[in-house]
Amino acid sequence: MLEIERIIYLLESYYKKQLCAVNKFKSPYQVLISCLISLRTKDEITEIASEKLFKKADTPLKMIKLNPNEISKIIYPAGFYKRKGVQIFNISKKLVEDYGGNIPDSIEELLQFKGVGRKTANLVLGLGFNIPAICVDIHVHRISNRLGLVSSATPEGTELQLMDILPEKYWIKINHLMVLHGRHICKPVSPKCSECFIKRYCNRNGVEKSR
Repeated sequence: MLEIERIIYLLESYYKKQLCAVNKFKSPYQVLISCLISLRTKDEITEIASEKLFKKADTPLKMIKLNPNEISKIIYPAGFYKRKGVQIFNISKKLVEDYGGNIPDSIEELLQFKGVGRKTANLVLGLGFNIPAICVDIHVHRISNRLGLVSSATPEGTELQLMDILPEKYWIKINHLMVLHGRHICKPVSPKCSECFIKRYCNRNGVEKSR
């Protein structure tokens, strides 16, 4: 077994219960919209805001029956809620007009939507379509480099390097696992190294202070 596979196995075993609650929003559209809401927003606020919005509109066609101001009010207090209201409306309108209300299932097309970056696009592919894709957010980027699995200054570089060393069957789940580990133990500043169950595999790159 590769070292990275051992790490994945240990993370899966430790966070088994939390993984059961992952991906509450099932459709590709809901994955996309909840991801957009999550930017610069705490997880608990994202979940509440997404639930409120999807009760009103859970498809692009329903969403464009609202106006940007209404969307913004519904998702408040998500960060940049006014900007996100406009963004969600415009993306929904484009989906209706150009894609018949369906979400495209290629990263190239997803990246054509204003405000959709590689992280969001890969999350939609993985969670929405079950297409192998590595979603690299701040947790995946930080932890992968801290462990020494990759050496990259950018999330895109981390994504490409992980694609080279990580078996495809783990591409979707690595985001969930490292997000959980980043929230609970491998924090940005002063990680809880004394509690870490994968510390024997960690190079502690960039760690100046730990608990």
